[in-house]
Amino acid sequence: MPGQVDNSIVIKAPFDQVWDVTNDLQNWPSLFGEYADVEILHQGDSLVTYRTTMHPDESGKAHSWVSEREADREALTVRERCIESGQFAFMETRWEYEDLSEGVKMRWIHDFALKPAASMDDSAMTDRINRNSKLQMALIQAEIEHQASTAG
Repeated sequence: MPGQVDNSIVIKAPFDQVWDVTNDLQNWPSLFGEYADVEILHQGDSLVTYRTTMHPDESGKAHSWVSEREADREALTVRERCIESGQFAFMETRWEYEDLSEGVKMRWIHDFALKPAASMDDSAMTDRINRNSKLQMALIQAEIEHQASTAG
């Protein structure tokens, strides 16, 4: 059974700032706690192909994958899909943004399935992605809110 994780957070900052910061892939290593590097492989008008490399895990392995990311500012959405997916049979993530009076609601919806030979099953990966998504969203929220409070 494929997995799905759906999390959201409200960031108290202007919409343009939230959109710009979260869509600046080259700055992701400063924004996400788990990313060591993001390499842009191809940049089109709205479609970006990029390689993400994580900090090494406890065994010293630095996981890396290639994704396509298509941003649609008018629709307030970003769609990502892994095209070099490692242990995933597929991995797709949708980012949704909603401009609210109290800030910007940022929502991530991950849909995925693991390959049969993966090191864990879909249920264990669902738990892992759910925990990590909440952590990464909180880091992003703290960074953008800090930037917003010191701007000007």
